[in-house]
Amino acid sequence: MKKRYLIIAFVVLSLASLFIGVKDITPLDLLHMTKDQRDILFISRFPRLISLIIAGVSMSICGLIMQQLSRNKFVSPSTAGTMDSARLGILVSLILFSSASMMEKMLIASVFALAGTFLFMRLLDRIKFKDAIFIPLVGLMFGNIISSITTFFAYKHDLIQSISAWLHGDFSMIMAGRYEMIYISIPLVIVAYLFANKFTIAGMGEEFAVNLGLNYRVVVNTGLIIVALSTTAVLLTVGMIPFLGLVVPNIVSIYNGDNLKKNLTHTALLGAVFLLFCDILGRVIIFPYEMPIGLTVGVIGSGIFLYLLMRRKAYA
Repeated sequence: MKKRYLIIAFVVLSLASLFIGVKDITPLDLLHMTKDQRDILFISRFPRLISLIIAGVSMSICGLIMQQLSRNKFVSPSTAGTMDSARLGILVSLILFSSASMMEKMLIASVFALAGTFLFMRLLDRIKFKDAIFIPLVGLMFGNIISSITTFFAYKHDLIQSISAWLHGDFSMIMAGRYEMIYISIPLVIVAYLFANKFTIAGMGEEFAVNLGLNYRVVVNTGLIIVALSTTAVLLTVGMIPFLGLVVPNIVSIYNGDNLKKNLTHTALLGAVFLLFCDILGRVIIFPYEMPIGLTVGVIGSGIFLYLLMRRKAYA
């Protein structure tokens, strides 16, 4: 898949995202927009498009970093307990710091996401059976344990509805003034690009990296911090988006190899294209109603994941 095809798809889907919705707006209307059309574009459609692009880029790159550092193609924020740990952090902030600002809640959730990711990586170090499927299964079990703890305390404190708001990704409520936190992911993506070569070396193992003079722990910790902060920013803004960080890096590595720096641009573009496609599909499939992005990405992503599982020997 050539990069230019991804760019063309990205531009076409971005334009389509601006003009598909319950309120009919066409490209010709841009020449003589009414006040209502202008408000819809700048208060709803543009913020939604920006958040879709940033979420698709950041979650895909998070998955790429985690797969590189763990040396496992089936590890991602949704299969390593990162998202579930972030939800637990959100619950703790709702219980103990109910008057906290959104940024303070993000910091608390990021700490929990980082702690959960570190714990998962420690589990990987202790597991001797390194089968490609066994590792994500451990991550899913670990995530389900954290999710069960979150649900228990949410019921106990009558916060199950509040915490459920972060269970399914949904871009329908994105509008100006309610999505800007996701911009935090942009500098994190830049840092990921700057550290790309170091992540590639770290993915070859601690002994190999140390022999090349790399500070292995600093590089791994940097990668996990990027993953925790980006995941939390997306989670607080739009909710959980399953499989995105899992399938997109795998698709890129199939046709482009395993060099992280070479794959970053492809992964970012494909992640944005995939999320834009799923969002548009969710808007038109039962028009004028809308399906949550978590549902469309979950259905399509799970199908791709099953295909990758069945073909894992061919792409090992």
